[in-house]
Amino acid sequence: MNKKWQIYQTNEEEVKKIADKYQINQLLTSIIVNRKIEEEKIDVFLHPTRQNFHDPFLMPDMKIAVERILKAIENKEKTIIFGDYDVDGITSITVLKSFLEDRGLHVDSYIPNRLEEGYGLNKPAIEEIAKKQYTLMITVDCGISGIEEIEYANSLGIETIVTDHHEVGEELPKALAVVDAKRKDNIYPCRDLAGVGVVFKLTQALRNKIRIRRKRIFKIFRYSMCWNNIRHSTIS
Repeated sequence: MNKKWQIYQTNEEEVKKIADKYQINQLLTSIIVNRKIEEEKIDVFLHPTRQNFHDPFLMPDMKIAVERILKAIENKEKTIIFGDYDVDGITSITVLKSFLEDRGLHVDSYIPNRLEEGYGLNKPAIEEIAKKQYTLMITVDCGISGIEEIEYANSLGIETIVTDHHEVGEELPKALAVVDAKRKDNIYPCRDLAGVGVVFKLTQALRNKIRIRRKRIFKIFRYSMCWNNIRHSTIS
């Protein structure tokens, strides 16, 4: 395996200036510079408050997704989260599962086998989910390309909420809600969220209606954003 690390070259003078100004180490400063975070936005990036967050309901179908999940919480519905097997997918599952279970809704999760099932939704997995009588499936970090699979889920009586961050094709899946900032009708200011970023916005929207413990979710969210090659805006 002759793989080579590709390391961005940084302006050492700029790194030192920012590190001294904000009293942070040079490694973190190099990451900030390489992510092209504008200097006037660095303080907000390092010390965000709720006031810095954009309205999550600017994302397409967010209101529909929130209303359906609140219904599931109220009725204690059998709910499953379907996620990808990478860091983004696993942390997305963890954030959403933690949030919902803190509110009293037991949630299961499904992570496809990378070698046997590949990426994203697949019909055999959906069959198993239907056999176990789940009525609501929430996808994280996947689902936007699962046109046939979601139609199949519909035919088996499973309602699906898609949360994803990948590019949208010519056709949207016929899910109950499709929450993706890359949709053509999106007006949310930041298109470049990771999957866990979309999930975080979903929990933010839900939090407008319910009270929840947030500290654990923030820790997992920060960890995932460090490992995803996503450009960070002021809020993300």
